[in-house]
Amino acid sequence: MPIILRQWQTQAMGKALNWFLHTESGRHFLINAAPGAGKTLCACAIADQLIRGNEIDRVVVIAPRTEVVRQWSRDFLLATGRPMLQVTGGFGNIAAQGLDVCATWQAIEGLGAELQQLCQDARTLVICDEHHHAALEAAWGNSADQSFAQARFVLVLSGTPVRAEGAQPVWLDPDDSGRISHPEDGTFTLTYGEAVDLEYCRPVTFHRHEGRFTVDLEDGETAQVSSGQTAELPESLQRIPGLQNALDFYRLACSPQFEPGTANVPSQTGYQASMLEAAIEKLDDLRNRMPRAGGLVIAPSIEMAEFFAHLITLVEGEAPIVVHSETPHADSRIAAFREGDMKWLVSVAMVSEGVDIPRLRVLVYLPSARTELAFRQAVGRVVRSFEPGDDTRAYFVMPRLGVFEEYARRVEAEIVAHARIPGPTREKSCSVCRRRNPLGARTCDGCGHEFPAPRPRTKKCPACSADNSMAASACAQCGQNLSSNIVMTLHEAMRDGVIVRGADLAEADARQGEALAPGLRAAILGSGDVNLIRVLRVLPEESLGRLRALLRPDG
Repeated sequence: MPIILRQWQTQAMGKALNWFLHTESGRHFLINAAPGAGKTLCACAIADQLIRGNEIDRVVVIAPRTEVVRQWSRDFLLATGRPMLQVTGGFGNIAAQGLDVCATWQAIEGLGAELQQLCQDARTLVICDEHHHAALEAAWGNSADQSFAQARFVLVLSGTPVRAEGAQPVWLDPDDSGRISHPEDGTFTLTYGEAVDLEYCRPVTFHRHEGRFTVDLEDGETAQVSSGQTAELPESLQRIPGLQNALDFYRLACSPQFEPGTANVPSQTGYQASMLEAAIEKLDDLRNRMPRAGGLVIAPSIEMAEFFAHLITLVEGEAPIVVHSETPHADSRIAAFREGDMKWLVSVAMVSEGVDIPRLRVLVYLPSARTELAFRQAVGRVVRSFEPGDDTRAYFVMPRLGVFEEYARRVEAEIVAHARIPGPTREKSCSVCRRRNPLGARTCDGCGHEFPAPRPRTKKCPACSADNSMAASACAQCGQNLSSNIVMTLHEAMRDGVIVRGADLAEADARQGEALAPGLRAAILGSGDVNLIRVLRVLPEESLGRLRALLRPDG
């Protein structure tokens, strides 16, 4: 069925078709457009025009993950009327299937021969979604280059045109700043600022979150740590290996903080709780205008994701959906969150590029990767417009870290002045009839729907268990200090072995594995052996020392 394109999509399609069909060197075309602007539908429309013009026979899409493959299949069918074979694992004899294909980047490693055959037998358009994946793993880029060497056209899509750290992408070269470099006539660019100005995307506000930690050390010594203050160690402790690194602000910010006297009850006055409190306040406000608005927590590890889930349950009275690498049916859970109205989704590296959840509006950002690529991908999760007339903003709650602030400034530099300052919210929308009502209304003026009463949020005093408002700095009952200064013991701040994939590894074993990892990883990736690379992905670095001991029992 015909689809209605946005103005930029029509312009990009015209430029791409001209480059492909009327330029001698026009085999690769780059669309660099902000997340949420509509790259997928634009690419599908380009494919449809090439099919209708009898310029191509087949289309192959490479997408970052399984959920995105499903999205591509749906949009491609809508735009072209052609079904698309979805490949997320091994699938033999693709060329003989006679269908267009969408595969994950990971899947193409084992499909090189089939994809080469497909490109030899048919005039093929290859659509490379999230181009940086062609550089993240040497084998993925090599597989793509070999598999599609005879493709007629290659359409490269990017929402974050930043090179992965230390990696060289296939097909297109980066410039000195790490941005993708390609001839102007073969490129269409829509910046995030332009997308906001055209109301394709929502503007974002970055919240810098400070933390001041007091860490108890040996012999009654303490260290003060904050984002702008490196811990000053007493001379007697300066020679302890790894202690200075253990007292890094971001490492402490990513460490779970529990209520005194407990080992598993998240502190409601800790650093993560204060980040979450700010995010909940924004989300509650947004849900007055956008009743299905949702929040996302990007956590640095599975341990921290479960910690955040427990904390959200305590504060909100509603358990979030949690997705990570060990979550069964994670893609189905993400889809359920997309279509539902639950408030919070907690993720570890599962809700990233290409995952489309337009109702997300608030992000708590505490990732493991501190790269600009990951940062911009995270911004893209919360800026998609939800429906016509959407006037909401996105909120990005992050630690006050110099590198994050620099990335945020680069994003904000793209925003035009009139889009930067939101007006005050004085109305709320009815979730049933969408009528706007005064902020304090208990029922909808249009349909009589009863608005849910705001749930009061409190925090318990660790001394007397009395309930206090979340803003209280001292307990109203006993005067106990409830400020956000966090006292951590040296045991909590420093690693003492690891538990990974069901194995309990001592610290010495883990350190040995980490020491072996760089050389072993370089050797395996350099070998190009697909089977060894798969094993490397499965085995955590910390376990490599134990693996060597098992393979060489005599030392």
